[in-house]
Amino acid sequence: MPRDVSTPAGARAVTAVAPAKINLHLGVGDLRADGYHDLLTVYRAVDLWERVTVALVGGDSADGVGPDDDEVIVSGPGADQVPTGRSNLAARAVDLLRTEAGVQARLSIRIVKGVPVAGGMAGGSADAAAALVATDRLLGLGLGRAALEERAARLGSDVPFCIRGGTALGTGRGETLAPLLHARAEQHLVVALADGGLSTPVVFSELDRLRAEHGADRRAGGVEPLVEALAGDDPARVAGLLANDLEPAALSLMPALRRTLRAGAEAGALHGMVSGSGPTCLFFCADREQAIAVAAEVSETGVAREVRLTRGPVAGAHVIDNPQQTPEQ
Repeated sequence: MPRDVSTPAGARAVTAVAPAKINLHLGVGDLRADGYHDLLTVYRAVDLWERVTVALVGGDSADGVGPDDDEVIVSGPGADQVPTGRSNLAARAVDLLRTEAGVQARLSIRIVKGVPVAGGMAGGSADAAAALVATDRLLGLGLGRAALEERAARLGSDVPFCIRGGTALGTGRGETLAPLLHARAEQHLVVALADGGLSTPVVFSELDRLRAEHGADRRAGGVEPLVEALAGDDPARVAGLLANDLEPAALSLMPALRRTLRAGAEAGALHGMVSGSGPTCLFFCADREQAIAVAAEVSETGVAREVRLTRGPVAGAHVIDNPQQTPEQ
């Protein structure tokens, strides 16, 4: 039997935020039989946020109400590129918890984009993470962090990390996490956004093609030196150990990114690389002042449609009491 919705203090809407992720290390193994690749990655959450509000619409319960009746509204940069049907990750997250709770209620899902769309920074995964946290609170489920991460893994490889935040080692498809609690030194970087996006599955397929044609090209070796460096406070040492096996594939599909990386190097960044599957490029800097200078120079070259400053690590997905509230750092 469907149950009535019971929410803390009679809440009718809950807003949660979740951060973008970057990969400080992204080692990609061979293609598996299940169509995925084994990954060895170091995730870091950075100060770019997705904001998701989940609200009850109409009565608390209704027969025959399902995900097709939900309202999904997306605003912010790149909103027109985000699906609003059942393929939307936030909508899938909401439906997963609603079904588990045995609740039949029409829900409104409002997403405000703050993470680049199709930019290799897990914006869709952050939507799902924020939606899980918001729906858990709205429906009064009381799921803990571990339970939310388990459900997040059903939705996508990056979703559990967007729940957790901070810095973590990811294995498997990236969904199995081990926190790196010692890695707390603040890191400043510049985000250079490209025109257009890259599909993550297409980038992985291109990597497989390049490896088949030219042999193994694994830039990301062992992760231990980076993990050790993250325990200290030397940005240059950390920058020298960053690596991304997907970068050659992203550059093959979008050669213009080479000019973006060159611009960042000429501007004095400690290190530049493609973020995840791209096409966003990241430039790691010694401090905020250098990041401001690098951002200004990269912007002047015209190689990016937008340049942003950010920093990490920051907290994972969490509820905010006021929709205008600043996320916890």
